[in-house]
Amino acid sequence: MKNVKLLDCTLRDGARIINCEVPDKDIKKIISRLTESHIDYVEVGFLRDHRKLTYKRGSTFFTSVKQIEPFIDVDTKSNTKYLAFVDYGMFDFDSLDECDGKSVDGIRVGFTKGDYEKERKNLLAAFEKVKQKGYMLFIQGVNSLGYTDSEILELCGMLNEIMPYGFGIVDTYGSMYLEDVDRIYSIVNHNLDKRIAIDFHAHNNRQMAFALSQEVMRLDAGRREIIIDATLEGMGKCAGNLNIELMVDLLTKKHKYDYNFDLLLDTIDECLYEIKQNHEWGYTVPNLMGGIYQTHPNNVLYLNDKFRLNNKDIKNIVSMIAQEKKHHYDYDYLENLYLEYSESKIDDSKSLEFIKDTFNGKSVLILAPGRSIIDFKADIDKFAEEEKPIIVSVNFISGYKDSFAFFGNKKRYENTEGTKSNERLIATTNVTLDDSKNKVINFYSLIDRRYKMYDNSVMMLLSLLNIAGVKKITLAGCDGYSETVADNYFDSEFGNNRHRKQFGEINCNVGGMLSDFINKVSGRIEVKFLTPSIYQQYIK
Repeated sequence: MKNVKLLDCTLRDGARIINCEVPDKDIKKIISRLTESHIDYVEVGFLRDHRKLTYKRGSTFFTSVKQIEPFIDVDTKSNTKYLAFVDYGMFDFDSLDECDGKSVDGIRVGFTKGDYEKERKNLLAAFEKVKQKGYMLFIQGVNSLGYTDSEILELCGMLNEIMPYGFGIVDTYGSMYLEDVDRIYSIVNHNLDKRIAIDFHAHNNRQMAFALSQEVMRLDAGRREIIIDATLEGMGKCAGNLNIELMVDLLTKKHKYDYNFDLLLDTIDECLYEIKQNHEWGYTVPNLMGGIYQTHPNNVLYLNDKFRLNNKDIKNIVSMIAQEKKHHYDYDYLENLYLEYSESKIDDSKSLEFIKDTFNGKSVLILAPGRSIIDFKADIDKFAEEEKPIIVSVNFISGYKDSFAFFGNKKRYENTEGTKSNERLIATTNVTLDDSKNKVINFYSLIDRRYKMYDNSVMMLLSLLNIAGVKKITLAGCDGYSETVADNYFDSEFGNNRHRKQFGEINCNVGGMLSDFINKVSGRIEVKFLTPSIYQQYIK
């Protein structure tokens, strides 16, 4: 008995790229061909609220299961099960007809984390209503990466009480790596009732959908029913979905399943050719950015189509999207981000060329403004004399001969004398746009908005030195924040004791960023601390 089963969602998730406008003859042909190909589950489309949407022919946005009946031949359905998908909040469950065997066999209900937190009672009632009406209940928690381990455990407890037929792990933004799948699947598998199937739905932003689906199969090792979602030719908005033909090829050749590969290819030729000519999906760099920053695909599409930006600009603007905005799309908001980004962007090619020529292959001593640059000044002076590194201070001008100063903080820049005429000063565009004397670098090219402390000046400088191709980086004055000392800086003007309660969180965040940077450049750039630092405990 096969434990891995395939669910085709071409007419649902795949059809989103054409707003679910599929000719009736193609809806019927795709369902029929998938059935003849022995695909285990066929998702025929969405169920929407009849009070807000009027069903029209040539669409897979249905408002009643009765509208689906003409597309399903109950006499030839064999072992294939037919499903409809409901986005919680977009369907009236009171209008759901009894399951009579003439239409779909099951209902998949997708919900967001917000739904789970704010609408749990009503959500549970909707699940129960689906089961009471006689349907197989499948539950999809949107964006599994958005849940903590403890929240996944709590979710499993709820599912064990409801006992749906299946529960879906969903890589909504195509952001998962193998270790993400390993972690989430292991938690779900160990805590979910073994009678509940685990469904996996991947997107292809990182071209990982096929690999991640195989990883789910490996992790399960035949212990429970696994359902893998896929679409014909990977059809879907932006990066698209897992290609069902890849899974069919794998399962027929390696596991001797009885899917009909050739019939699927015929269906792609006959039903998807014209769609593919007029609509693009699959891996692109902008779609990769959507995966990296876990944002709604419409945000990437809008930036790509409206502004004709280059890939780097799309990356930078996507990284600016606020966390609470990432999972939705607000075109006015994106327009404002674009304007903000455009106003702060300069041609920094000459500045970058100078920095690369100056720093490439060199040893650099970074002087951060921590108190240790006073307490260990003798050690710093000795190092500077013996090693003769290029010295770069951060947010202040040091007294060392031929040293550079890097400013990533506008307040520090404006409060420091001599900044505007200093030709050995490097600043970011959030600090100044005047590059007549200073070497000015685009702010958004040096930050990673995935981190909370993305605008930390030391981290921006490290990013710039990585671009410049330095050989060695030595850190001094990069002390971290202590709640037990009166002043964490060499100069009291830097003090920020009003954030004292957040010092522990800041240390953890910056320490994690430093650790990630050191691991990233390992083998290319040697990084070490010259003076004591709280951050050293975070280095892995």
